[in-house]
Formats: sequence, C-alpha cells, structure tokens
Amino acid sequence: MTAPERSHLSGKALKVYDRMLERVQSRLHDLQETSMQTLEDEIRKAVEFEYELEEMTREEADLLGAYLQRDLEHLMHFVDETGEGLGEWLQLDIALLEHQLADRLLSVADKTLVDTLELRQKLENEEAGHYISGEVATAGMFQCLNCGHMRCLTATSHLEPCDACGSHYYERVTSRWPKREE
Repeated sequence: MTAPERSHLSGKALKVYDRMLERVQSRLHDLQETSMQTLEDEIRKAVEFEYELEEMTREEADLLGAYLQRDLEHLMHFVDETGEGLGEWLQLDIALLEHQLADRLLSVADKTLVDTLELRQKLENEEAGHYISGEVATAGMFQCLNCGHMRCLTATSHLEPCDACGSHYYERVTSRWPKREE
C-alpha cells in the first residue's frame, strides 16, 4: 500500500474498524454460544455491512476484517489459556515504564546490528500473530520484533514504524499468552 493509499485509508479505517468491532460485539452478545466459526461469520457480516455503505473499497473492508479477526482471535485464545480478562491482554498500565526503559537501552544500540536483526526477523517471522507498520490494530501493547521497543496503542490506530529503530514488525504483548513452556 502506498503512502497516499494509506493516508486515504487512515481517516476512515479507524472509525470503520471500531464500528465493525461494535457490530461483532453486539451480535456475539445476543448469541448464547460463541465459537470461532461464529466469530468468523459475524466478522464477515460486518465486512459486508461496511462495504455496502460504500465508504470503502472491497479490498479495504476485507483488510480491516482480517485485522479485526486477528485481534479478536488473539483475545479469545488469551482468555481461554489464562482465564484473565481484557485488562491483562491490553497491558496498558506498565506501558510507560517499559517504553522509557526500552528507549534508554536502545539509544546505545549499534544501528547496523539493529538493521541486520530486522532483516533476519522479516525473513523468519511470517506468523499470523505478528503486525506490520501501517496495519490497523486495536488498543494494546506491541513490542518491536527488532529491538524490543514497546508501543502503546490506547485506541484503534495504524501501527507506525518503531520509534527506536525504524523497524516495521511487531507482536502483541500479553502477560501470559501464548503459554510458555516451563
């Protein structure tokens, strides 16, 4: 996606993502049993609804649907694995301390080494749970896969390149998901 396309998308995308999330949440609340299939169906319906409003292209609506599905599936897995709630998943309360510490540590990092690590991660990390700058994601903590720098989103936003190293690759940070081997 080029810069003009991204800026064209950015004005509507965040509001549309939140509307889609609200629509899915409302529909799931009315159902007695929720499964991954139900979640996927409701996301598909939300994408179709937004597309029919003619505010976005098919590709934009589908992309936002994919972002929404990724975030909701991650949350569902986290809650299932840990029994914890949304607060633990978002990890917003410790964000400021981690951000300051990461900034200090990375200020002495070798730029060449950081670039090499970013390239290696780009080649190795093609996982669905990873995020790339420019993507839309809901609130939470994201850690740069290159340098460990933390980025805190307090609302649905576009992920920007890492402030510390310029990397474009992140993963969502939760306190206990995925489950670590002991």
